[in-house]
Amino acid sequence: MTLRLGYGTNGFGSHRLDDALAVIAGIGYDGVALTVDQPHLDPFAPDLSARTAAVGRRLAELGLDVVIETGARYVLDPWHKHEPTLVSDSGRERRVDLLCRAVRIAADLGAEAVSFWAGTLPPGVDDAEGWRRLVDGVGAVLDEAARRGVVCAFEPEPGMFVDTVSGVLELRERLGSPEHLRVTLDVGHTVCNEPAPVDECVRQAGGLLANVQLDDMLPGVHEHLEFGDGELDLPAALSALVDVGYTGLAAVELPRHGHAAPVVAQRSFDALRAAMPEASQAAAAREAGP
Repeated sequence: MTLRLGYGTNGFGSHRLDDALAVIAGIGYDGVALTVDQPHLDPFAPDLSARTAAVGRRLAELGLDVVIETGARYVLDPWHKHEPTLVSDSGRERRVDLLCRAVRIAADLGAEAVSFWAGTLPPGVDDAEGWRRLVDGVGAVLDEAARRGVVCAFEPEPGMFVDTVSGVLELRERLGSPEHLRVTLDVGHTVCNEPAPVDECVRQAGGLLANVQLDDMLPGVHEHLEFGDGELDLPAALSALVDVGYTGLAAVELPRHGHAAPVVAQRSFDALRAAMPEASQAAAAREAGP
């Protein structure tokens, strides 16, 4: 099985969206992880439906698949990064509104998933209240997703209330294990934050994986790095994805590399293609057994 590779548009913040999509397709990627944000497909600007339709036509012209990402830093608050979140003291309904808009965009584009995360628990708020806020907010988003036939993929983020794959699995249990709530896994986060290595994290999520982000990291440092600049075992990560039968997009996530986006996107593509044979061989060897 060959993985389908994508690139995140948040790594092309200095490009017009049409141009970014053309570069990504020109390099050879199969799809994009499209962050709905003001440089590209602003979810709050006028004529959203018409602009979304135009993006859909462009994706079709270029033969690109798409997942929707919602990690825009200042789309809700120009002063405070990522605020408000699903666990904030106030304004949580604004985050729910953004995520529901993302769900509707995903439905219009035929996107494979909408990815989102919890947010950081404010000081003085205990875990029980954090879970109450999170379950309420995610439940509202899932209602919209069910109406639209959209898959939601929840991402564990270092430093946030839900920061590991096991936390996402607990969230699913608290919500009654809905089929359309699945998992986003950033393989770099496994180096930064998870107690288990990347291949075990992939297998822990297993068939629940609906979205994968690719980047390198160092232990304990939440900074997205190019492949080879951190401690990720890239062949092991790709091999594990093949092992579990993952069929969704695996998209490079380098949001701070927009100053050299085309060059970085090409280097990333080359690194992934170079790691593929080793990953495939390792997966085949495990399947063959001793």
